[in-house]
Amino acid sequence: MAVLRHVVLIRFKLETAPDQIRAIESAFGALKDKIAGTEELEWGINSSPEGKDQGFTHCFLLTFGSAAARDAYLPHPDHQAFSALLRPYVDQVLVIDYVPHD
Repeated sequence: MAVLRHVVLIRFKLETAPDQIRAIESAFGALKDKIAGTEELEWGINSSPEGKDQGFTHCFLLTFGSAAARDAYLPHPDHQAFSALLRPYVDQVLVIDYVPHD
């Protein structure tokens, strides 16, 4: 069975304080241990020199064992609580899901 990758790119509002961004980073990172079926979660801050980020600064990459695991993650109360925490500070979110190919 193929894994499913869930990519989340975040562009924060300019007025978002660094300590609030750190709290969001921590809360997102904690979801892996809170929601069954989340096999891997990694994240980082954009460091590309190309200048094509369109203001997106953060990338979170989650790996699920299946689309069903992702489908259980999305409405999970801990994910919904995280989304509510994020919402006031985010300018834009871009989400892409894919099944990796060789």
